[in-house]
Amino acid sequence: MGIKTFTLVISLLLFCKTSAALADTSHLKAVYDRVLDFGADKKDSIRFYAKYIETNAPSSFSAARVLALRLKGIYHEFNEDYQEAIDYYYQSLEEARRLGDNRYQTAALGDLAIMYNQLNQPYKTKDLYQEALRLSWKEKEAFSIFTNALNLGSVYNKLNMPDSALFYLAQAEAIAIQFDGQIELGSLYNNIGNAWFYKKEWDKALRFFKHNFEAHTQQNDIESLWHDCINLADVYIEKNRFDSAKNYLEQCLTLAQQLQSRRKEADTYALYSKYYAAKNEYKPAYQYMQQWHQLDTALLNAQTLRSVAELQEKFQLRQEDLRNKELLFEIRQEKMRKESFALLAAVVGFLALSAIVISMLLRKNHQHLQKKNELIQQQNEKLTTLNEEKNSLISMVSHDLSAPFTSIKLWAQILQSETHELTDRQRKAIHRILTSADNGENLIKRILFVDKEELGDHRITLEQLDVNAFLEDIVHIYREQAQQKNIRIHYTPSLHTMIIISDRLFVKRIMENLLSNAVKFTAPNRNIWVQLSDNGNEIAIRVKDEGVGIKADELNHIFTKHSQASSLPTGGEFSTGLGLFIVKRLVDELNGTVSCESREGEGSVFTVKLPK
Repeated sequence: MGIKTFTLVISLLLFCKTSAALADTSHLKAVYDRVLDFGADKKDSIRFYAKYIETNAPSSFSAARVLALRLKGIYHEFNEDYQEAIDYYYQSLEEARRLGDNRYQTAALGDLAIMYNQLNQPYKTKDLYQEALRLSWKEKEAFSIFTNALNLGSVYNKLNMPDSALFYLAQAEAIAIQFDGQIELGSLYNNIGNAWFYKKEWDKALRFFKHNFEAHTQQNDIESLWHDCINLADVYIEKNRFDSAKNYLEQCLTLAQQLQSRRKEADTYALYSKYYAAKNEYKPAYQYMQQWHQLDTALLNAQTLRSVAELQEKFQLRQEDLRNKELLFEIRQEKMRKESFALLAAVVGFLALSAIVISMLLRKNHQHLQKKNELIQQQNEKLTTLNEEKNSLISMVSHDLSAPFTSIKLWAQILQSETHELTDRQRKAIHRILTSADNGENLIKRILFVDKEELGDHRITLEQLDVNAFLEDIVHIYREQAQQKNIRIHYTPSLHTMIIISDRLFVKRIMENLLSNAVKFTAPNRNIWVQLSDNGNEIAIRVKDEGVGIKADELNHIFTKHSQASSLPTGGEFSTGLGLFIVKRLVDELNGTVSCESREGEGSVFTVKLPK
């Protein structure tokens, strides 16, 4: 859900208007409504009519700019130029807010949510849909309420927050019941079914998935039927009803082949592997896992090639921009040098010879400096290339080395399942094989963890954050991890709404590292507190635990790279020693501060202060 669909409608009447006459308001609105139905094959026409509305709108038509900006955003969205599309949608939103028109604001918020959903930013998508839903309720527009509530349910499912998803899906269902038969319910029931699936309420999920399967069978909608069959098969596997699961899996594979979709075929093989693993039949589970791996690798390689091409294009644009800046700098430097020479010649004539000598020396030094800069730039380019090769190698290691270890473990499990035919010595040998495979996987995870947890090439993107809601979402996610050790996380929000301008990803990673450390180093049946307070020009986030604490002589080094303290995780968890180093780097990037108060055996308090 959340992706616009367009139907091609061609209106020859639009061309009958003479360009000399100003179009009236009703005509321009009719043009806008028709153009909204244009598909990607008519994107050039969308750009033409955006200009047409902008040029021919009378001064009394204040909404013309909103309509034109939105059409320009759609044009760039069809061109897959998402950054430009987002820019125009934001301009449309600002103009709609200036006019105080809630309907146009809702449309712009929906457009932005779709963009951020395609860019895989679910938290930003959620915030936009929530604002759109609030305006829809304010205007009491039923279909808009249904659409935004449905989309919010889908986003919360993606965030694995099924209770929140069901809350909004119930609103959408209430609207659908009022307009019985006028609203298509397939997507609604699919999202409700997914929410119950995430809550492990298999029978409730099954009821909604079956309803969709029957409806799409009557409509002969092959695309939707594949989704229905994959959902039904997954539920029946969880219920250990393997005959029913096998029936729907066979239908899934047939439909995927009819649709000629390699992605759907790969997903079907992955579920086949889960099916046989649930039956403790590891050999066919391994075979289907290999079929999935082959298809998924081919698809991954195609996506990687596209990503490399996009990165190369961005790199070339960046280099061109740098060359332009260097040329501008040289022009300004040359202008300043000429002005200095003219002033010296006018004031003191007898210094002309000295000025020429100085000029020659400056030119020589400039050339020497330029050669050094060129050498430094060449070295930087080599380092960039080596870093990209390193990242590529690590990516291949992560993808390709995991398969042999998985294969070793599966074959060992197959042998282990035949224990009645094995001697004690053979069973010990199989146990050692499994232990060695686990150690190998942990070694790869450690290497990959160290590489991925660096800052990388992420550029800071500033946006408004509602810190109360933001922290509540993160704490909700870590409560499940903490519950495995019977640890309680208490969150104390600020007494009033607190907004900061910061980078969502950086703040999220800061909190994830602090909460992850708190859970790792706190013994079972203890507590963790997260507190938010307003300090005027900055906010303060405190994470306090009842953990093992840190020795006094180690406190000065905990934020340095690989500075693992002598304290050990209470549950034998994996730790690289990078978490606090990354927190310090991220906080520094955001112009904030981080500090720690701790006593060995009495827990720790980490305080992060970020500017508003």
